[in-house]
Amino acid sequence: MQGTDPLASLAEALAAFNEAREWGRFHTPRDLAMALSVEAGELLELFLWKQGPDDLPARERLREELGDVLICLVNLAGRLEIDLLAAARDKLAKNAERYPVERARGNAIKWTEHLEGARDAKEPPSSG
Repeated sequence: MQGTDPLASLAEALAAFNEAREWGRFHTPRDLAMALSVEAGELLELFLWKQGPDDLPARERLREELGDVLICLVNLAGRLEIDLLAAARDKLAKNAERYPVERARGNAIKWTEHLEGARDAKEPPSSG
């Protein structure tokens, strides 16, 4: 990874941090995936019992938990040798196909339902 990309720089810093502490043996893909889930759960917990879109947790707590989620995600991607930015770009391209603007704008329907709707529109009505 190149140090010019902020995500790559973070990955390098995390790798050095982990190596200095000899934590590699603890960073199995399974354990890192579980740690990611735990940290995401801690982020979610901050929103528990909040009453509406403007009732947000303390910003500093959000920063801490988002930082933990990102650290776990970058550690997991590094362990699996997955380029996170490339994976995100590929997923965005796939989602652009799954959710074309003309069918997805303004709704939260799952992509499979968009496909069913597109097929239904092309099929002639059944004569029954």
